[in-house]
Amino acid sequence: MAKPKEVIVGVDMGGTSLRALVVDAVNRILAVEEIPTRVGQKPEAIVADVAAMVRRAVARAGMKRAHIRAVSIGVPGAVDPQRGIVHAAPNLGWKSFPFGSKLKALLRVPIFVENDVNVGVVGEHALGAGKGCRELVGIFPGTGIGGGLIVGGKLYEGCRGSAGEVGHIILLAGGPRCGCGRRGCAEALASRTAMERDVRAAIKAGQPSVVLKIMKERGRERMTSSIINRALKKKDLVVRKVLKRAQYYLGLLVANVVNLLDPECVVIGGGIAERLGEDYVKPIRETAFEYFLNPRDKTRIKIVAGRLGDDAAPLGAVVLARQRLRERTHRAR
Repeated sequence: MAKPKEVIVGVDMGGTSLRALVVDAVNRILAVEEIPTRVGQKPEAIVADVAAMVRRAVARAGMKRAHIRAVSIGVPGAVDPQRGIVHAAPNLGWKSFPFGSKLKALLRVPIFVENDVNVGVVGEHALGAGKGCRELVGIFPGTGIGGGLIVGGKLYEGCRGSAGEVGHIILLAGGPRCGCGRRGCAEALASRTAMERDVRAAIKAGQPSVVLKIMKERGRERMTSSIINRALKKKDLVVRKVLKRAQYYLGLLVANVVNLLDPECVVIGGGIAERLGEDYVKPIRETAFEYFLNPRDKTRIKIVAGRLGDDAAPLGAVVLARQRLRERTHRAR
């Protein structure tokens, strides 16, 4: 059994589900708990859900709350990690919410709050596809496109905590409107949401596709990565065309960040990358190579799919919490 106070609970707050991992000092997963996200509920209700989920996960690991050193959470939005405040989480409907202090009042353990993609990138850097790299960029296409930066082996957050927002790099001036209100962002061109928009538009224009049928069969209102995968297996030409366009724009995005930062590794994470793997990443890589400003030794820059899947964010949250606990200890000496 893991020693008391060496165990940290990592939590990923997704738009569809909340997921908690109980993790020991050598990053072994002792227990997993997952529940639906009650989108539309008041923030306090979701805080209560997270607290209850953490308690169940800890009990499932055969432990007590007193054994837990900290709880570390990735939230889909703009976060102040120092104060545990979620400035804006559009998918949850949160604005300027003191999530950290609210959760600490219920669990009575140290709480760390960070952007969900940042912790996912930390997870892939420490334990996944980017292990051993000093300089890394993570790009996570999903409902939107999130990003994160590892510089000098550490998460780089910028002076305001908002570094790594690669999804809002403009790739097509005057292009489709993004959720941020601007036009032509990478997110508006290559996210799963953008793909669904384009698939629905093609179907409306009379092009045959099995997507809506699959969604109905599976009781889904949104085009998930599993539905994309299923449609591709059925050789759906609309999905193939839309995916190819998204991969092209993701290739341009990767080239842009490589030209700016010249990292050792670019990790493509998220559900589509997890489902499709190299079939998804290879066209992205090929387009990126075409647009590298410096083509010399281009294959030294690894452009790869993430390896940790749904565990990337909660494991990264744990890794980041350990780093920050060590920093606190050093400051106290």
